[in-house]
Amino acid sequence: MSRALRLVLLLIVAGCAYLFLAHPYWFPAGASASSASIDHQFRVAFWIFGVLFIVGHLVLIFVLSKKPHVDSNVSHGSWRLEVTWTLAVTVIFFWFNVSGEHLWSSMMPAEKQAGEIEVAGEIEVEVTGAQFQWYFRYPGADGVFGRTDAGKFAKPDEGNPLGIDPSDPAGRDDILSTSLVVPVGHTVRLQLRAQDVIHSLFIPAMRFKQDTVPGMEIQSHFTPTRIGSYEIACAELCGMGHYRMRSVVRVLSEEDFAVWLKQHGSL
Repeated sequence: MSRALRLVLLLIVAGCAYLFLAHPYWFPAGASASSASIDHQFRVAFWIFGVLFIVGHLVLIFVLSKKPHVDSNVSHGSWRLEVTWTLAVTVIFFWFNVSGEHLWSSMMPAEKQAGEIEVAGEIEVEVTGAQFQWYFRYPGADGVFGRTDAGKFAKPDEGNPLGIDPSDPAGRDDILSTSLVVPVGHTVRLQLRAQDVIHSLFIPAMRFKQDTVPGMEIQSHFTPTRIGSYEIACAELCGMGHYRMRSVVRVLSEEDFAVWLKQHGSL
């Protein structure tokens, strides 16, 4: 067997392994309402491009294995085949773009306007990435976040890492946590911020990943569907202590979440 054929066969084996790794059992169990849609998008992409990869290399093996004829005519290709292939690839990528954009848009709600009425059952949480810790802030019983000024008031050693303005009464009942605690079955609306550098909130089980950017407030949301604890990581290299930016999402029943709020002074 020639060296080229061995290389192609090796690539085909790698392609088969690629399809095997696309099996849904290799993903962490989905724990959000959007998990099924996102997993479907991944599987379709893996299978389409994996099959094309293998078929393309089988064609390459066929071409390389043919014995050349001295008197054979030189092939100048086929414009029909090239146009067909180009159109097919264009359609595939266009479909992925449209379907991916639709899925992404469903995860990125419009920014909340001042005076907008709260959606019943929706949980609002402010997420702040800071070297090297995640902070999750909940509005208190008044339903309003207090003002923050990290440059002026942030004092982690004194229990105010976000810089909540002590003169603002709206912030006196805010709840600050280093883990994200939410009730199952409720939409969790996130306001994502960063104090220093770009961080990235990554919750694999929720199929959620969103950068937090200094100077920006990014809106996103997810709906947890399973009670349990799920890992949070920072998916952006944010400094020497990047490895420490780990936390958990604790998904509780409605009753347990009400108890948690009460214990933290919201009710």
